[in-house]
Amino acid sequence: MTPAARISAAIEVLTDIEARRRPANDALKDWGLAHRFAGSSDRAAIAGLVYDALRRRASSTYVMGEVTPRANMLGMLRLERGLDVEAIAALFSGARFAPEPMSDAERERVAAANLDDAPPHIAGDYPEWFDGSFAAVFGEARVEEGAALAARAPLDLRVNTLKVERDSETAELAEYNPEPTGWSPVGLRIVVAPGSRSPAIQSEPSFIKGGIEIQDEGSQLAALFSGARPGEQVVDLCAGGGGKTLALAAMMENTGQIFATDTDKRRLSPIHARLERAGIRNVQVRTPRGSTEILEDLKGVIDLVLIDAPCSGTGSWRRNPDAKWRMRPGALEIRQKDQTAVLDRAVPLLKPGGRIAYITCSVLDEENGAQIRAFLARHPAFSVEKPDRVAAVLGERGYLFTKAALISGDGLLMTPRRTGTDGFFVSILRQN
Repeated sequence: MTPAARISAAIEVLTDIEARRRPANDALKDWGLAHRFAGSSDRAAIAGLVYDALRRRASSTYVMGEVTPRANMLGMLRLERGLDVEAIAALFSGARFAPEPMSDAERERVAAANLDDAPPHIAGDYPEWFDGSFAAVFGEARVEEGAALAARAPLDLRVNTLKVERDSETAELAEYNPEPTGWSPVGLRIVVAPGSRSPAIQSEPSFIKGGIEIQDEGSQLAALFSGARPGEQVVDLCAGGGGKTLALAAMMENTGQIFATDTDKRRLSPIHARLERAGIRNVQVRTPRGSTEILEDLKGVIDLVLIDAPCSGTGSWRRNPDAKWRMRPGALEIRQKDQTAVLDRAVPLLKPGGRIAYITCSVLDEENGAQIRAFLARHPAFSVEKPDRVAAVLGERGYLFTKAALISGDGLLMTPRRTGTDGFFVSILRQN
C-alpha cells in the first residue's frame, strides 16, 4: 500500500471507531480481516496512524476547526508527525486510493496550526470533564502531564530473575537494542519507531522459556514497592492475568506462599500458563466460586495483601489512547465503589503488623489519595508508610526517584512526564 492509501485506511478505521463507539483494536482487527491484501507492515503503519490520531484527537480537531476523522488525521499529521502543508497535501492528493485533496480552508488551518491559546484539556489532549481532576493533582502542569500521557509508550520487559539475569537478556535481545530501565533493576526498554511493527517478543525463545515478561516499568516498580520478602504469606487480591503475581514470586525467590485471586475468574485464566512458563512454584490460584468467600481460611495470617485495584486506567492512556475518549463519569463512580470494597476486604486477612499495597494505574486523586484518606478514617489502626522508605528498595536510585515522583502523605504517584513510566499510584498501608 502507498502512504496515501494507508492514510485513507486509517481514516476509514477512525470513522468505524466513532460510529460504533468501539475499541480501536477491534476496529483495526476487523479492517485487517476485510482487507487481507494488506501486509503486516501496512497494518502496523495503519495502526500507528490510528493510535496517533486518537492520542491527539482533541488538539488535532481543535486546530482544524472540525470534529471529524479526516480533520483528526490532518491535524495529527501536522502536530504529531510534524509534516508541513505540502507534505500533507501530497498524501491528500485525490489520486487512486488517496484521500480527497485538501480544501483551501484546510490548507490554511494546517499552516496556522497552533495551540498557544488552546484550553488546557485541548492542549493536553484529554476529555474536558477530567480537567478539574487534573488541575487538583497537577495544577498548572496539567497540560504537560496530559501531553505526556498522550505520547507513545515504549515496550518494557521484566526480566524473570528466577531464571535469568538482565545482562544475559540484553545480549539475547540485542537485535531490538534494549536498554536497562531507568528505575527498575529488573527491566529492559525497547523504543519502537512510529509506524513500525512492535517486536514479536512473544515469539522470542527468551519469552517462551519464561525469561522475560512484557510489563511496564511503572508496574514493575509498583510490585517492588510492595516490599514482598522471601518466606512471607501474600495475597494478590486482584491478580487478573498475573503480571504482578509473577513479579512478587520472583521477589520472594519462589519461597513463602502467594494466594492469587480475582473477583472475575475469566481474568484469571491466563495465569496458569504464565506461572508454568516462569517456573513459579509458590503461587496458589484461588478461583472464585459464586458468593463463597474463598479466602476465609487466610484471615489473620497474611503478611501482605497486594491490591492492583480496578480503576479508570488514566495512567495507561499512552497504551490505550482510545479508552480516554470512551470513558464516562459514571464509570469512575463505579470504580471508586469497587476500590473501597476491595480495600475493606483486605483488612481481615492481615496478621498484626501486616500491610496493604494499594496500587492503581490512575493519576486521579479520587481513586488514589482520596481512597487512602477515606480508608484511614474507616480503619484508624493503619498508617501510610513514608515514601522514602517505600522507595528504598531501589537502593541509591531511591532518593532520586522520590525527587522525580509526585509525593504526598497518601503515597507516591508516577507519571510519564515525571518518571518515564505509565501513571501508577502506590500507597503502602501498615497495620499499627
